[in-house]
Amino acid sequence: MELETLRPNPAWDADSYEEAVTAFESVADDVVVKVWGGDWCVDCRSQLPDFGAAMEAAGVEAVEHHPVEKADDGSKDGPGVEAYDVELIPTVVVEDADSGAERARFVESADAPIVVHLAEQLAE
Repeated sequence: MELETLRPNPAWDADSYEEAVTAFESVADDVVVKVWGGDWCVDCRSQLPDFGAAMEAAGVEAVEHHPVEKADDGSKDGPGVEAYDVELIPTVVVEDADSGAERARFVESADAPIVVHLAEQLAE
């Protein structure tokens, strides 16, 4: 199942995020991007379309969708939620395609858009 909210925003301007897109272009074939979110989630609906557009602009094809539901107790339920310690959504994990080692992580909100936040971690 795919996340509707991860469909690329057609109005997103890649030129405004040139450094971040370039950072992802340089690792596009070497990473797997795992995205946990919910189409019901306000934060996901506002943040993931731009991130989807950024991944498209950077040519990152290995993007995995992990739809999450909210359990009655408020916890998150879905594929990989426990294994990746997902408590808030959206959560995005960038892993090395060969080793599976985590290279970057974004959780729900940060001071920068998802693509910028992750690109800064990849550059470190």
